[in-house]
Amino acid sequence: MTDPKEDLRVYLQDARDVLLWKLDGLSEYDVRHPLTPTGTNLLGLVKHLTGAEALYFGATFGRPFTGTPLWITGEAEPDADLWARADESREDIVGRYRQAWAHADATIAGLPLDALGRVPGASREITLHRVLTHMIAETQRHAGHADVVRELIDGTVGQRPDGLNVAPYDPGHRDRVERAAKEAAARFS
Repeated sequence: MTDPKEDLRVYLQDARDVLLWKLDGLSEYDVRHPLTPTGTNLLGLVKHLTGAEALYFGATFGRPFTGTPLWITGEAEPDADLWARADESREDIVGRYRQAWAHADATIAGLPLDALGRVPGASREITLHRVLTHMIAETQRHAGHADVVRELIDGTVGQRPDGLNVAPYDPGHRDRVERAAKEAAARFS
């Protein structure tokens, strides 16, 4: 028998670990470099999830995350939580994310899955189970973004540094996919 709450926490932690692994071995520029038209970058994803964890596992359950004000509150500019200013260090942002994990994990450990909270500004209550489910989905979504961004930076892919969860690299694969796309466009357009 497994503990459902611990299962959910493990899935959340796995996604957190994947996200931070995507920063390993990269330069300051590479972790901050926007690689999409909307500015998606690795360190910004970490910064964003710090605020999300602090909000959902902190203020929602009456356990505000203390310390430096979060980027998603107050007079911050729009999307301030999605990029790192030049004066913000990688170490500070990652450290703050780890602090938000610890705060969230204390909330998870201290409350039953049916505990009710209220996201600030929301009109209805939400359970810890729902918050855990939401944060697993949110963190996995952004870990997927990080996977694509990291591949664009240096070709590194997968969920783990050992690469065991992806097929071995085949230099002809992309070309086969491109040919199929062109053939399908000609056939079905």
